[in-house]
Amino acid sequence: MSAPQRADEVAFATPLRGRLAWIAALAFASGFPFGLINETIPIYLRTAGASLVDIGHLAKLSLPWSLKWLWAPLVDRHGMRKHWIAGCLGMLAVLTFALGGLDIGKLGPAFWLVVVLIVVLSATQDVAIDAYTIQSTTTRELGVANSVRITLYRVAMLSAGGLLVWLAGRTGWSQSFTVGGVLLLGLTGCALLLPPVDRTTRHTESLWEPIRELFARPGIGTVILFALIFKFDIAALEPMMRPFWVDSGLTLEEIGAVVTSGRLVATITGAALGGVFTTRYGIFTGLWVLGIIQALSGLVYWLTAVSDQPPAANAALDPKALVVGAAYFESFAAGLGTSAYLAFLMSVCRKRYAATQFALLSALLALTRWIAGDLSGNLAEHLGYANYFLLTFALGLPAFALIPRLRRTAQG
Repeated sequence: MSAPQRADEVAFATPLRGRLAWIAALAFASGFPFGLINETIPIYLRTAGASLVDIGHLAKLSLPWSLKWLWAPLVDRHGMRKHWIAGCLGMLAVLTFALGGLDIGKLGPAFWLVVVLIVVLSATQDVAIDAYTIQSTTTRELGVANSVRITLYRVAMLSAGGLLVWLAGRTGWSQSFTVGGVLLLGLTGCALLLPPVDRTTRHTESLWEPIRELFARPGIGTVILFALIFKFDIAALEPMMRPFWVDSGLTLEEIGAVVTSGRLVATITGAALGGVFTTRYGIFTGLWVLGIIQALSGLVYWLTAVSDQPPAANAALDPKALVVGAAYFESFAAGLGTSAYLAFLMSVCRKRYAATQFALLSALLALTRWIAGDLSGNLAEHLGYANYFLLTFALGLPAFALIPRLRRTAQG
């Protein structure tokens, strides 16, 4: 006789392969606006002459990703997932068209207002997308589901940071943002075709019951601290990677084509291997093994920066090739680490509260990016790229001390 089905394990009429296809499409829709803000805009700002401090301050505008849990209960209780997603994507398309119509040579209030609105809408659609993903998978499927999610999310990010940057080098930034708007408009149409998930559970409890239930768990403080610091190294590294590419002599075409294409392959490989590893060996083994590889990204960038400085510079080494290699490794390692990280966060969530609880937990990562990103520019300018990248490696180590204490709160 088979074991009894767990409370959070549900049967689905649609085969896993079909559900993964929709999860992939949603992950792309989620990753593209994030990539627009975090991949494309920093490169644009650096080519327009912005300082590292200014680029670091861009993180301040990402605060809505950290606060999305405040309005997540509304998404949990009202409307269909696909309507939230399609509505946000439609408005994101309009705002991206607006970026293409602005005088982007002058970074005035209109430019920054559009950026803030893009972040707010992106954060809101992420709440609905994350909930849809959790409600359309079982705990046992989270490893492979997150492999697909991370792959397509990163593909979308790198499409924004690759295709749009490459187009900017060819035709200019205005035309590039216009193309981004067209792509988002197409995603809006796709979102309207999403099959609905089961929303039959009636919400009779308090609006804040999902948050109360989460904070009542044993060991939740350790979970929250872990969620804040597990990717602190990557959060500190990423804002300064892109200015480093520009300052190392890479052109927009090279960033958009060579760097992005390799990062895309590295991301797909890392996410796929990370999902398989997490499914086979478990979430907590994945956090240890894949997290350690993730932490090495800062060391790789440090070695690259040191190799490009006299007297360590070696004429036999192509500085551009070293930078490109570091970018490839970081994407591969980030794909690995994120597979286990997201699987862990999702395992903590109750399915009936999926939108609110995952929004709160994933918002902690956004808060990490906000804090680390805001500090990154000042630190990089004072320490120099090499010393700053070494510091990011050290920031990734404390989280491993918490992993043995996490099992009490996870569901699987």
